[in-house]
Amino acid sequence: MTAWAPDFADLRQLSQGQALWPVDAGTSTLSVHVFRGGRAAQLGHNHVLNAPKLAGLLRLNASECCQDLDLKTAAFELALRLDELELDAAASRATLGVGWASAISPEMIAATRRNMLGEAGLQASSYPLLRVRSLRISGAYPKLAALVEIELHGHRQRQWLALNLSNKPGGGVQARGTMVISQSEFGLTPFSVAGGLLAVQDELLIEFDLLARPSTRPD
Repeated sequence: MTAWAPDFADLRQLSQGQALWPVDAGTSTLSVHVFRGGRAAQLGHNHVLNAPKLAGLLRLNASECCQDLDLKTAAFELALRLDELELDAAASRATLGVGWASAISPEMIAATRRNMLGEAGLQASSYPLLRVRSLRISGAYPKLAALVEIELHGHRQRQWLALNLSNKPGGGVQARGTMVISQSEFGLTPFSVAGGLLAVQDELLIEFDLLARPSTRPD
């Protein structure tokens, strides 16, 4: 696995008085929930993937806080590596309730990971990144709606995303939200075996809790 550093080139084109707020990867979280399907769904498992490393930037006027957010100039971008996703960590499954209560062996986790990331799935070796960037932000603090472009598996799709913002001590801003994407819209075929007897559903549920802190540094 090679090192990576998203450039976020568009966000780095700062106007007078603007600053970049990097996403704090150590305290931010993003989870992807994959749901079992098929005629024998009860024999399968729901899965959860966590992103241990997130890269992201929020562009704001250097002097503004959330309540005075200038939606015309604010923008953000987020990226993660698919091959770094952690699959079915026991601690994560334990917080999700009965739908994730089934036990999964390390061998099953390894096989599922190969299916998800391999040539029959996300093809992570060819398309390693998931990227989300804002195109437009509307609403009013703390409830915002962002039109975003999602890049996955060589495809780009646009959709609206609901965000809930809050100020944090020390000058940070927290953004929480949930979005649903369909694998088929990105040229992916949801995994299935035995003619669809066991499968995963097309829809993926993505939850995130991001913390960005002010910085005047471009890097």
